Amino acid sequence: MKSEEVKDEITNVLFTEAQIQKRLQELAQEVEDHYQGQDLLLVGVLKGAVVVMADFIRHLKRHAEMDWMAVSSYGSGTKSSGVVRIIKDLDQDVVNRNVLVIEDIIDSGLTLSWLVSNLRSRGARNVEVLTLLRKPDAAKVAVNVKFVGFDIPNDFVVGYGLDFAEKYRNLRDVAVLSPKMYS
Repeated sequence: MKSEEVKDEITNVLFTEAQIQKRLQELAQEVEDHYQGQDLLLVGVLKGAVVVMADFIRHLKRHAEMDWMAVSSYGSGTKSSGVVRIIKDLDQDVVNRNVLVIEDIIDSGLTLSWLVSNLRSRGARNVEVLTLLRKPDAAKVAVNVKFVGFDIPNDFVVGYGLDFAEKYRNLRDVAVLSPKMYS
């Protein structure tokens, strides 16, 4: 879906598909340099990170295993509740593995902080985070994010895997959702 098709539902486009692809390619190079000669397990956080993970892994020029977790702290709202539930756990063991968590967006940091602690408690050698988007002004807890695509304002954004009530995930750009759509 293109931004023009929902122009009455968004206020503005923050990043185009081309800008996102360029940044993911740069991030892939940073990850390759950082993990040179080491094993790597990419852990995507469902559902939002599906699009980010799919495009990111295609930019990698090395082997990397992939697994998925689904955790929730949102429900159908626009603000994190801070209470995390595992909906789908990993299929692979992380003991003594380098784990790179792939996220679509980090806002409060509450869910991600919990997830990083959870993976470390399982015996991962190293847990780092890559996110396409980060909202520094929304942070409630400090989370070390090694690889950041873009810092964005504290607006509700959709597209490129990000949703509101399961809509807009297939929007090719990242755009600010008009408040009239969720108020």
